[in-house]
This record gives sequence, C-alpha cells and structure tokens, in this order.
Amino acid sequence: MELLLLILCFFILILFIKIHLLRKSVKEIEEAFTEKLKHDTNTLITVSSRDKVILRLANNINIQLRKLRQERHRYQQGDREIKDAVTNISHDLRTPLTAICGYLDLLEQEKLSKNASRYLTIIKNRTEALKQLTEELFRYSIVNSTLQKLTKEELILNYVLEESISSYYAILMEHHIIPEISIPEKKVKRSLNKKALSRIFGNILSNAIKYSDGDLTITLYPNGNLLFSNHAEKLDSIEIEKLFDRFYTVETAEKSTGLGLSIAKILTEQMNGTISANYSDHKINIWLSFPESDL
Repeated sequence: MELLLLILCFFILILFIKIHLLRKSVKEIEEAFTEKLKHDTNTLITVSSRDKVILRLANNINIQLRKLRQERHRYQQGDREIKDAVTNISHDLRTPLTAICGYLDLLEQEKLSKNASRYLTIIKNRTEALKQLTEELFRYSIVNSTLQKLTKEELILNYVLEESISSYYAILMEHHIIPEISIPEKKVKRSLNKKALSRIFGNILSNAIKYSDGDLTITLYPNGNLLFSNHAEKLDSIEIEKLFDRFYTVETAEKSTGLGLSIAKILTEQMNGTISANYSDHKINIWLSFPESDL
C-alpha cells in the first residue's frame, strides 16, 4: 500500500513538473509574441521546452509572424509611395496655380463684358478652391513626415482655444453657426506646440462648418479635455468612424480632400495626445486630450 502511494506521489510530482514547464513555455511564447508585435524584427519565437506540441505551436506562430512581417513591409512601402506622390503632386501644382491666380487678378483689371466678368468670377472661385485643396495636400505631406519634430512650450489651452475660435468666428457667422462656448476660469496648462495646436483646433472647426446643421458646442473642461459637438442629421456612426481616415469625405462635404481631421490626428499623436469621435443623438462629438505638462 505504501509502495502504491509512493508511486502515485511520484507520478503526481512528474505531472506537476510537466504542467509547470508547459505553463512556463506558454508564458515564453506570450511574452515573445507581444515583443515581436511591438518591434519590427527578423527574430522569431524560441522556447526552452522540448515538448512537441509546444514546439509545433511556436513554429505555427512563427509562420504567421513571417507573413505578418511581409504584409507590414508591403504596407509601409506602399504608404511611403503614397506620401511621396502626394508631396510631389501638391508641390508641382502650387507653382502653376499661383501663376494662374496672378494672371486672373490682372485680367480682372481689364475692361470686360458682363458675361466675361461672370465667367471670370466662376474661374477665380474654382481656381481658389483648387488652390486650397492643393495647400491642404501639401500641409498633409509636411505634417505626416516622420522627420518632423515639434518644439514644445508651456501653453494655456484657454487662450489658444479662444484665439482659434476668434479667427473662425466670421466664417461661422457666414454659415449661420453661433457657437456655444464653455471655457473654465482656471488656466489649463500643457506643454505643446502652439502652431500645431492652432492647426488642430482650426481643422476641427472647419470640420464643424462642413457638417453642422447650424449649431456648435465647444467645451474645455478643467481637467484639460476638450469637446467639439454639433448636430449632423445626414451622417451616421459608420461615417463618423472614418472621419480620421485620410482622403475620406462624405457626400455632404464640399471642397474637401478629407485630410483635415487626418492632419489633426497626426499632430495630436505627435504631441502624445488623443483624439476621437463618436456619433450620438444625431450629434458628432470630437474629443481631444493632451497629457498634463511636466513643467
């Protein structure tokens, strides 16, 4: 009887050791897999276990890692090509467009018939719209550059937000949008790049002008979070999820490349902030947040 108990204890010990080694191998695979996903590396997962099932699992994961690495490199190459194409096209268009606008200004000074003047006005409006779109493409190629470094300084969000709203106030009035603004008396300080922050605010306000049904609520909370909210009955939650995708526009947006919020997202992330959008009760809600200043 004692011998049977000893044998049983021995097998239980062996089983316990086996389970411990399996758990250790699974943990090694988990940690290695997480590390490979974070970093673009050619190394593969290795495990200390000699168990055939664990080795087969590690091998299958390595096969998928190789495929994932190939797809990632293909995507990065295509992404670089798109960025280069955008940069080159926008740069090539700027010079002739500037010349066209100059000659149109000269032509406007000439004595023209009523019809010619009307045609000239239409041409100028279309050319100006094309120029704005080209400039937006050029700005996108600049801010999307991985070489760009944003110098930071301590800013008061209250003041920068007020300046941005003031600069867009006339345009908002033209579209019959009277914003409801809520800014706390407490100064909200953050270490950010002022030019980039103003661009973010401006692009969000431009987005509101494109999609708003006539209202806009802007709220800066004491904790530093910002909310831009407006009704947009013609949109839906699926379209809102795509607003930050580059070149995405909806049918209600005119004279847009779909890069405004994409640029805002890039700049926000370059300053370690977060930006998101959701659709609730027929309203677009864009949330913006930056980490607290260490200064």
